[in-house]
Amino acid sequence: MIDFGEILKNVGEFGRFQKCLVFMLCLLSFFNAFHMFGQVFMGISVPHHCNTNWILEKSPNMTEEDRLNLTIPRDEHGGYEQCLMYTPVDWDMESIQRYGLNATEACQNEWVYDTSQQKSTLVTEFDLVCHRKEQADISQAVYMAGLLIGSIIFGPLGDRIGRRPVILLSMLLMFSFGLGAAFVTHFYVYTALRCVVGIAMSGLLINNLVLVAEWVGSSKRAYATIIGHVCFAVGQMCLAGLGYGIRNWRLLQIVCSAPTGLLFFYIWLLPESPRWMITKGKNEKAKKLLQKAATINKRNLPEELMSQLQEEKQPKSGTMVDLFRIPQLRKVTLVMSFIWFVNSLVYYGLSLNVGSFGLDIYLTQLIFGAVEIPARLGSMFMVEILGRKQSQLLCLLLGGAACLIITAIPKTLPIVITALAVIGKFAIAASFSTCYIYAAELFPTIIRQNGVGLCSMTARVAGIIAPLIILLDRYHSAIPMAIYGSGPIIGGLLCFLLPETLNKDLQDHAQEANGVPSAHTLPKETLIHENHQEVEEDPSRLQKGTRL
Repeated sequence: MIDFGEILKNVGEFGRFQKCLVFMLCLLSFFNAFHMFGQVFMGISVPHHCNTNWILEKSPNMTEEDRLNLTIPRDEHGGYEQCLMYTPVDWDMESIQRYGLNATEACQNEWVYDTSQQKSTLVTEFDLVCHRKEQADISQAVYMAGLLIGSIIFGPLGDRIGRRPVILLSMLLMFSFGLGAAFVTHFYVYTALRCVVGIAMSGLLINNLVLVAEWVGSSKRAYATIIGHVCFAVGQMCLAGLGYGIRNWRLLQIVCSAPTGLLFFYIWLLPESPRWMITKGKNEKAKKLLQKAATINKRNLPEELMSQLQEEKQPKSGTMVDLFRIPQLRKVTLVMSFIWFVNSLVYYGLSLNVGSFGLDIYLTQLIFGAVEIPARLGSMFMVEILGRKQSQLLCLLLGGAACLIITAIPKTLPIVITALAVIGKFAIAASFSTCYIYAAELFPTIIRQNGVGLCSMTARVAGIIAPLIILLDRYHSAIPMAIYGSGPIIGGLLCFLLPETLNKDLQDHAQEANGVPSAHTLPKETLIHENHQEVEEDPSRLQKGTRL
């Protein structure tokens, strides 16, 4: 029997077939950025104040400035309060101007918005201000919860029905529910539809990663994975341009969702993973697919080589329990889950708060997207030179250190703070790319989807928590950054517990993760000797059908 890695080397580790596959998945990664961060621009807050048209009944010809001076109190900075108004009184206009109004109350009759910069946003459409302001953050948290639900559903589902059908199903859900969100009339419906989009997004992220890892050879696997991450960063930059040019949230939602529908020709082009087929006992289909890939790559795949392809006598998917049953695999699972958690916590904590750095939100988004490109590309070469383990460690330590230094910088130096935040985003983006590659290589094929799905699940939990950590700055401004900084430092130190996977073939069986080679890699004499020993220790095994 021959190992699948040897078959893949004869097919071509990164030939024309794999390049076409990576290009197709890169298009999805590009559009994924629109769904992930589109709400940042759809939910931009605009200046607003209480609607005080009640006073116009007493003086219809009053100017807007006079009306605001008489009905809206001033805040500590001299501007008009956005959530308070003077309590209406049943006085004549002369008495109001003479004595003025003193008692204040919360807005009673909706709000008036400044639409000079933004024609329509989620904030203006659904009045997400004052006591309803937190609902915008809750909506983003619900979307992140969708990513969590998706990782729970689509990780195991991909192992059961295959990578290809899950990707196609996720595309359909993202397109239909994303487009539907542009036409809702209630904010809670919008939030629910966005949650479904988040579920589908998780299905794409997990299965794209695994499909690439199982088609591309070990020498080029890192390049193929990180190219997709670079396309995601380019998508973020393009999103800044779309947000700047489209100031109507409904139209922006349509533009962000519709492109996924243009890719449904993938139904005929997207291949399944032959490695998954083999673990499911579908060897004949896997052989045909591998032969097709070899033909496209202009490689010759000998028939006798294909006939030696290892068969699974009892095709069976692994479960989450398998991740914790084997000691070495349990350690890998716990450490990688924590690394994904802190990566996601810092990445989304910085990315979803682009408006809090003092610069124009569109410019900040452009910078944050642009800085990811050298980070992703740099990690592509770093993981090949330094290895996965050291790359992961260094990026986490740098990102954590940058966030911790911010806690010591006074707010009077916004340029320094922004520069450190960009360094932190750079390091965490590189770390995120590295952990995607690392996780796909650490888990055996039979439970790879479960392993990556569990890691993704912990990352989504962090995504839900990340926007909420910002609320802790009401107690002390340094608390959020202290949390964002300490997590990566701990994660970086835990990297010492992980093995290196540079230039190593993917493991197919859970036993290999514990240092136990699979049966087909052992010499025949070794197997016979081991079986004789088992019978000598327990003669009853011979009666149970042990083959010598």
